Amino acid sequence: MASKNPPPNEPVKAAGPRPAYRRILLKLSGEALMGGREFGIAPEMVVQIASEVAEIHSMGVQTALVIGGGNIFRGLSGSEGGMDRVTADQMGMLATLINSLAMQDALEHVSVTTRVLSAVEIRAVAEPFIRRRAIRHLEKGRVIILAGGTGNPYFTTDSAAALRAMEIRAEVILKGTRVDGIYTADPISNPAAVKLPRLGYLEVLERGLKVMDTTAITLCMDNNLPIVVFNLFPHGNIRRIVTGESIGSVVEARKCPVRSSSRPKRR
Repeated sequence: MASKNPPPNEPVKAAGPRPAYRRILLKLSGEALMGGREFGIAPEMVVQIASEVAEIHSMGVQTALVIGGGNIFRGLSGSEGGMDRVTADQMGMLATLINSLAMQDALEHVSVTTRVLSAVEIRAVAEPFIRRRAIRHLEKGRVIILAGGTGNPYFTTDSAAALRAMEIRAEVILKGTRVDGIYTADPISNPAAVKLPRLGYLEVLERGLKVMDTTAITLCMDNNLPIVVFNLFPHGNIRRIVTGESIGSVVEARKCPVRSSSRPKRR
């Protein structure tokens, strides 16, 4: 009699709502790993995020992560302090790799097979990013963490997230932040800020809203890839988005209303 157990690398699908997405890219800032600290990595925060990723992984959702490095080193800040911009950005790329290894360790502690693929070649600790290999890992039921940004200076991890999402054919980018969506201003410092539940890409660019950098938004707009901005910290938010609940704010293509002609119709 044939065994009904799944292959070793494939997740055991949990019973529950059917996912609205088959493949996602989760973008996290490096600051998300700090917890209450002013610098570095808070292990309890990494464990919390890993448990959330494990939850959607058990639902059969193919998951890629891109994590920033601002909790360790931010290239732009280094260049503003007099450091060569290329060198500073390369240091920032290495910071993303440190965060990625921490997340890989946390995920594997909860039995989620994980691979780190780096745009900067450091073969002793991570696989080089190869598009087909990354997709194959996802198809085999592994979580992938895409480190090293784009591998080029002057590009942020937001741009890297947009680029990698296109390359692996993700259906959506989920951007975890400290607030529950996109606002007209920073709601933490400005209580009068108004939440914007749905926006078009051009609206984000024209209003100068701090969602992702201009390059990332433009890339998503050109390829019609939706972005969901949500509060990362309430437990279960990632699962709620994946199952189709309306959480946070969505940036997507907005159709312009068709204007009726004022000219009289010919008889």
